[in-house]
Amino acid sequence: MSNLNPVGRATRLRQVLRARLAAARTGPALVAPGVYDGYGARMVAQLGFEAVYMTGNGVSASLLGRPDVGLVDLSLITGHARRVAACMDLPVICDADTGYGGVVAVRRTVEEFEAAGVAAIHIEDQLSPKRCAQLPGARTVLPFDEAVAKIEAAVAARNDPAFMVIARTDSVGSGGLAEGIRRAQAFEQAGADAVFVELKAHEGILADLRQIADAIRIPCTVNMDAGGPLGMLHSNQLHTHGIGLAIYPALLRNALGFAMRDALQHLQADGSTQAMRPRMLSSQEYNDCLGLPEVEAWERRFSD
Repeated sequence: MSNLNPVGRATRLRQVLRARLAAARTGPALVAPGVYDGYGARMVAQLGFEAVYMTGNGVSASLLGRPDVGLVDLSLITGHARRVAACMDLPVICDADTGYGGVVAVRRTVEEFEAAGVAAIHIEDQLSPKRCAQLPGARTVLPFDEAVAKIEAAVAARNDPAFMVIARTDSVGSGGLAEGIRRAQAFEQAGADAVFVELKAHEGILADLRQIADAIRIPCTVNMDAGGPLGMLHSNQLHTHGIGLAIYPALLRNALGFAMRDALQHLQADGSTQAMRPRMLSSQEYNDCLGLPEVEAWERRFSD
């Protein structure tokens, strides 16, 4: 963990993220696995990734046991984000849903995420209550001018200029690709640091991404869980399709959900956990992930 004070540490991580995304405009994309708690974030950090993405869908599942239908509020997610950001030394990119209201609420949203130590947020143009974009059906979005105004407000509200605002639009499902590009260009003009045009899996998704990336000058964020041809891309190919930031919101939550169900079914059927042992972390691996050796070293420092 860094010895910087929380404010200095947050600024440093934001600067790291900003520099890395600037490089991703012409080089390899930044890969940010999705997490929903500190345990997953520590594992992402220890495996050498450069950033973590905190998924609102995963937070809704882990904290509320509910689907991503707008039930997570600002206080809940920023409180959780503060703990995740503090437990490891990587920049955190966080889902901020719709900004939790109009332009006044967006100002508070930015203030709260900055105070939590988060490096970047994305704000979408869905109407409240929002629904996860990857659920079936098109999403209803704000009128164009209102959507742009919210991004302008988010950019104006930040105190740390290194804090990044990613502008997301869910308008493609109802308005087509041209509308998504129009909004992305307007978000860039409004001062957004990156854009995120949400797409669902379809045969032409890579061509659509190329059109989006070619229409803007700032990094393009992509939800890799959209699947289809996108899901088959190797991470070192992403930038050739215009992807600057690749987020994987479902990777850990779905993989861990599968593993949890499998483990519980084995216990239920076998009456023991023996069959699961080869697919479980050892106690030492678990404790190492959580930083127990560092804690014990700190204790020894003051016990001699």
